[in-house]
Amino acid sequence: MDDPAATPQELAYATTGLTKVYGEGHSAVHALRGVDLEIPKGEIVVLLGPSGSGKSTLLNIIGGLDRGTGGRVFFRDQCLSDMSDAELTLYRREHVGFVFQFYNLMPSLTARENVELVTEIAETPMAADEALALVGLRERVDHFPAQLSGGEQQRVAIARAIAKQPTALFCDEPTGALDIATGRTVLKVLRDVNARLGSTVLIVTHAAATAGMADRVIHFADGRIREVVVNAAKIDPEELEW
Repeated sequence: MDDPAATPQELAYATTGLTKVYGEGHSAVHALRGVDLEIPKGEIVVLLGPSGSGKSTLLNIIGGLDRGTGGRVFFRDQCLSDMSDAELTLYRREHVGFVFQFYNLMPSLTARENVELVTEIAETPMAADEALALVGLRERVDHFPAQLSGGEQQRVAIARAIAKQPTALFCDEPTGALDIATGRTVLKVLRDVNARLGSTVLIVTHAAATAGMADRVIHFADGRIREVVVNAAKIDPEELEW
């Protein structure tokens, strides 16, 4: 593959020969085994595969939370692999929003105050109330997490992630703790964020049905990319069945 830095306008992310090994010797675990990948800007991308297939490891590395053992990782025209820890921290702060399976909200803070934790440190944030309105929680800004349903708490977590207006939104099993109906609502919010902000959205999941809403589906198995599928027609999240 050509150096992805040569086409920074087209690609959000690229990896070349990316490996990740935990441990040494006979007990070493090879989480990624030479992953070559290109992710165009502005797409919704689903990373699909069973537990232990390497998809979350990849997400953490391109999100700047971890480092590969070998290979190279590019964000636009920048090589994340060459960045210092301080530079990776700045990259995460300025460009990346994270949404996890468990919401990680501060129980003593309202929805608005949870979102403001990010807006206080972001370079060009949107107002907390605007972010909450974008995820359909305009009327719930003064509620505490204990007063919100699981789906509403996940939407607060999404609002917190998008309030910094990130270049990329990384979601690790965002519907894993939710029922089907609530999961559809959360996926619809992610689609709307992609359309509204133009953020590249990466969703890690083992729920195969989620693939229908994506522009691109990357199938993982045993630390390798098994297949990449580009959807000619996408399914509305509200029509997904799993």
